[in-house]
Amino acid sequence: MADPRGFINTPRQVAERRPVEERVNDWNEVYPGGPGRALLPIITEQAGRCMDCGIPFCHNGCPLGNLIPEWNDLVWRDDWDEALDRLHATNNFPEFTGRLCPAPCETACVVGINRDAVTIKNVEVSIIDKAWDDRRVRPEPPEWLTGKTVAVVGSGPAGLAAAQQLTRAGHTVAVYERDDKPGGLLRYGIPEFKMEKIQVERRIDQMEREGTVFRTGVQVGDTLTGSQLRDRYDAVVLAVGSTVRRDLPAPGRELSGIHQAMEFLPQANRAALGEEVEWQILATDKDVVIIGGGDTGADCLGTSVRQGARSITQLEIMPNPGTERPGHQPWPTYPMTYRVSSAHEEAGDRVYSVSTKEFVGDDDGHVSALRLVEVEFVDGKLTEVPGTEKDLPAQLVLFAMGFTGPQTEGLVEQLGVELDERGNIKRDTAYMSSVDGVFVAGDAGRGQSLIVWAIAEGRSAAAGVDAYLTGSTTLPRPIAPTARPLTV
Repeated sequence: MADPRGFINTPRQVAERRPVEERVNDWNEVYPGGPGRALLPIITEQAGRCMDCGIPFCHNGCPLGNLIPEWNDLVWRDDWDEALDRLHATNNFPEFTGRLCPAPCETACVVGINRDAVTIKNVEVSIIDKAWDDRRVRPEPPEWLTGKTVAVVGSGPAGLAAAQQLTRAGHTVAVYERDDKPGGLLRYGIPEFKMEKIQVERRIDQMEREGTVFRTGVQVGDTLTGSQLRDRYDAVVLAVGSTVRRDLPAPGRELSGIHQAMEFLPQANRAALGEEVEWQILATDKDVVIIGGGDTGADCLGTSVRQGARSITQLEIMPNPGTERPGHQPWPTYPMTYRVSSAHEEAGDRVYSVSTKEFVGDDDGHVSALRLVEVEFVDGKLTEVPGTEKDLPAQLVLFAMGFTGPQTEGLVEQLGVELDERGNIKRDTAYMSSVDGVFVAGDAGRGQSLIVWAIAEGRSAAAGVDAYLTGSTTLPRPIAPTARPLTV
């Protein structure tokens, strides 16, 4: 145990974000110098709040099986080298999860039963950010090669984790990405103010130095067919994500000015990085309405603020969850509570229990307003409240309502893999699909979920591939494919 009385004597403390009036004028991370550096002055004491429980329920919250009490104790003892080793033992990319994961480990923290939980996520990101600053993160190339080849399709967190594990196991790995640069949604779906892309760039560089090959700008299923992929490689890992976007087919959906979040955010990310973007969707001087109350909606909000929107409203069809843990979601489960992201601090209104009945257009065929109605639960069903219709001005509407499954046209159809009842790709206990030698990792098999689940799936699928190619494996397998994701 670190400090035996730390959880009693030391209050929870997190890093302060940059002032709103400063950060909305740039695209840099909202923490000064990044979250890890911002936390270093206080992080040793915060790590000392860990109780090193006999049964560490934080492990229950984290699908990666992160050795949280161990690296908390090591940070408290100022042993940053060993803390980094313990962190990397279970997580390939802690700088990603330390910025983007909603920290289900903290809601499962034993201290959190009757006090403020340990700042686990903050300790994690401080360890890795300090390690990068001190140049202690180095390539780990394999000592020998197996002669086996693997194609990984998709370079999001699941694909990257699978590729790195398999490369380090000695296999020759090529990662295929349809965009011009690797990283998937980590690069083009996550705004700079949430995670600067240097975090992705240096991991890609590390992986290339280890031997992983990245082939970008390749639409597998088109320029390279599924059969060609199977002929070239001994195994294939599908980490194509859940990319079929939910839509809202209300009257007026055909009006211009209505877009999916993943049309809006990638363009904004490219522009923020200095790339030229033709016909960019902009929020400048517009009333922006975001449909969807989750993290992607918050990303759209923060991006719209920086583009100079006139007003921003984020809509959610469900009721406001409240600030207290619901009785039906007791510790150590992840509770659905009211949360305030950095973007919510900056601007905008959040409106709950409303449904969009119609998109109203102007004479030019452009959206000008949303016709909303309040809803409530009646006999377990959402029902419109009579007399509550109203129009909300909007010249830009963004859908941030999530995804329903992987794209099946092209590669998935060509490979002939079976789908489950939810439209995801079926896999067995070794993460193999119904086609021999074709494996599935991440949202393509699990459904839309958290980044921490994607990395855990990538690591687990890599173990299945390694065993398939060599007959056995020593790679870790943190989760089984039947484990259900947390709803966050």
